[in-house]
Amino acid sequence: MPDPEIPAISLTDLGIIRDVEWHDDTLTVTVTPTYSGCPATSIINMEIETTLRAHGIDKLTLKRQLSPAWTTDWMTDEGRQKLEAYGIAPPQPAGGPKACPRCQSDNLERLSQFGSTPCKAQWRCRDCLEPFDYFKCI
Repeated sequence: MPDPEIPAISLTDLGIIRDVEWHDDTLTVTVTPTYSGCPATSIINMEIETTLRAHGIDKLTLKRQLSPAWTTDWMTDEGRQKLEAYGIAPPQPAGGPKACPRCQSDNLERLSQFGSTPCKAQWRCRDCLEPFDYFKCI
């Protein structure tokens, strides 16, 4: 299931699906949103429910887990690669992108600490002049 805000990455690769477990005949899916006020949470829950019901799972419980809080450490390596291929620089512990996701130059400048969503910042490559989102390390 793709993330509604970044369709190039799955909910699993994003790391917000924390647990999937059967309890008798009911499937319980535990979801930790990227932050507690994430506006996509209801869409994500609806997407999970619709997809699982379409696959024949009638008894389903969606559980929201806020603690421990989601962190970019939970992203899979494959998810980070998908972000970069999509044009979003993946999170880095140093606090900024390593390279432009388009041309791989390290000649970068931050335009704004705030991007299209709270988890992204706006950067630009000084070589190819392309602006791009950077997924902040959380």
